[in-house]
Amino acid sequence: MDKSTMPKTGFAGLKAHFKDDLSSGFSVSLIALPLCLGIAIASGVPPLAGLITAIVGGLIGSRISGTFVTISGPAAGLIVVILGAAEGLGGAGVESGYAGYPHTLGAIVVAGAIMALFGLLKVGKVGDFFPSAAVHGMLAAIGVIIMIKQLFPAIGVQPEKASILETATQIPNALLHTNSYAAIIAIATILILMVHPKINWTPIKVVPAPMWVMIVTISMAQYFGTDKLALVQMPKDLFGSDGFTLPSFAKISEGAFWSAVIGIALVAAIESLLSAKAVDALDPYQRKSNLDKDLLAMGSSSSLAALIGGLPMISEIVRSSANVNNGGKTQWANFFHGSFLLVFLLVASSVIELIPLSALAAMLVFTGFRLASPKEFVHMYKIGTTEIIVFVTTLLAVLATDLIIGIGVGILCNYFLVLLGRVRVTDLFKTHITVESDNNSILHLEGAFTFSNYLGLKKHIDKALETTETAILDFAKATFIDHTTMAHLQSLQKAATVDGKTIQFLGLEELVPSTSHSQSQRKRAHE
Repeated sequence: MDKSTMPKTGFAGLKAHFKDDLSSGFSVSLIALPLCLGIAIASGVPPLAGLITAIVGGLIGSRISGTFVTISGPAAGLIVVILGAAEGLGGAGVESGYAGYPHTLGAIVVAGAIMALFGLLKVGKVGDFFPSAAVHGMLAAIGVIIMIKQLFPAIGVQPEKASILETATQIPNALLHTNSYAAIIAIATILILMVHPKINWTPIKVVPAPMWVMIVTISMAQYFGTDKLALVQMPKDLFGSDGFTLPSFAKISEGAFWSAVIGIALVAAIESLLSAKAVDALDPYQRKSNLDKDLLAMGSSSSLAALIGGLPMISEIVRSSANVNNGGKTQWANFFHGSFLLVFLLVASSVIELIPLSALAAMLVFTGFRLASPKEFVHMYKIGTTEIIVFVTTLLAVLATDLIIGIGVGILCNYFLVLLGRVRVTDLFKTHITVESDNNSILHLEGAFTFSNYLGLKKHIDKALETTETAILDFAKATFIDHTTMAHLQSLQKAATVDGKTIQFLGLEELVPSTSHSQSQRKRAHE
């Protein structure tokens, strides 16, 4: 990519790309508004919390971010951990008076500081440590939990408090007590989200699907009668008792507080790193984010947002994708997205209060389905037996326990299957690489390469490309390459091309893939 064609950054970027970023920021704000409200409500905290997060992320996070076109804000993937934190720290939802909300804010402040510390310690690369199948299994489990939890408000029913598996057993009875008005609105929401991408007529296409949901469902609620539906409740006075909320650290000595801190910091960091890397792949200019700086920005901004009642934030994939598709060029698009949301909060609260909760819940059901789509199961199955086993094991472990234990079980399962494939324990963490340097760098790889020693391999590749134009990976003595390593190597190969460098694979065909998928694990035939 010719650097002369790259979008400018800083205030030069604001001047050069003002129109593109302003237009995209406005479009993304229309998508973000209902999602921020829905994520907050689903997390058991006031809807204002979601808007605070996106506003702080846009106005402040964008100014220190290490990314280029990502949009920061609350994420559906964090609903599970925030809801669990609120419930464990006093109570979640309006029915409890949001009793656990201030204590959850305290946990977010600490978790954000830990995320920022991750960035300062330059551990952004640790995102590459986790096995891909386990991460996707965790995200799929989050999707399942969101679908189960949000089905109830989507059909206008209040479930009894229980574990996620016990809550699932309440669905048949809930369906018998459905609020028909809420259900009709939920069905309309799902249909709009499904059909909108298939319509190419400009008058329809120019308005984002979530905003069409708001237009249609608010109209439907007015027609049905708002007394028959639950609607969004916004504070009458932002600086009053139901407005901005300060964090509480009264429960900092309790295990539930630190469990929340660890869960928020870990899941937010993983999700933000994955999203930032995914958005880099979508960026038409193929710019590479500074992941350590992004962790610092998202962590410190999360803490700042929590000081006035906001949720943790990440570089969010759906809104970031929309930013790219709408022509956003720089982080000023994120800034404008936050600015427009601030305007909506200040002047349009009365309109926001007309939104039926069933519409927001249905949007999250749709989001949950995308995270746990059958396509994800098929994709993992096509990659290989190990991947589908780790994927399903992680998913079930998360549903049976929690996110932290679940991802831990997934990692242990991956280790067990790798060792079962006769990979030596000594090869799990240590890399055996010798390097020859001339005009090109040749890296002779020996033994097994897995997700847990990939960082060592990447360090050698990065060092090689600092001094030569081409890095040749010689697999002549390699015995095993797992799926996560294959996926990372292919991404590195693509990224190197953008920088005018080359990564070549030598002898990789001698390792037999477990399936026809290009990223499946490979093993030497006689091993």
